[in-house]
Amino acid sequence: MTRIETEDQYRWALQRVEELLPLVKDDTPLTDPHSIELDLLSGMVADYSDQHYSIGTPSLIDVIKLRMYEMGINQTRLAQIIGVSPSRISEYLSGKKVPTLKQGKRISEKLNIDPAIVLGV
Repeated sequence: MTRIETEDQYRWALQRVEELLPLVKDDTPLTDPHSIELDLLSGMVADYSDQHYSIGTPSLIDVIKLRMYEMGINQTRLAQIIGVSPSRISEYLSGKKVPTLKQGKRISEKLNIDPAIVLGV
């Protein structure tokens, strides 16, 4: 299968996808030429984006800080929610310590963080 090789091709494909989106509806047959073209181009755009613009997996520290911001809480309040000392939260956020499995489970549950991120997988 052909793939996008250059940034110019990528920009062209993105533009073409934008043109095709209004032409393909949920009820458009998969055999429709616009539907076929959109499917092929969007897959190639996604592959190129993944290869050249991937932001990677966020770290647990980054996700905890984001959740704290979203929830409007500080380290002391987070410590209360998780059931650890504020100094332990500080150690987590500085990277000096990692949560135990039990603490990781509570972080995942209480902050609604994907267990895979908590486990680093």
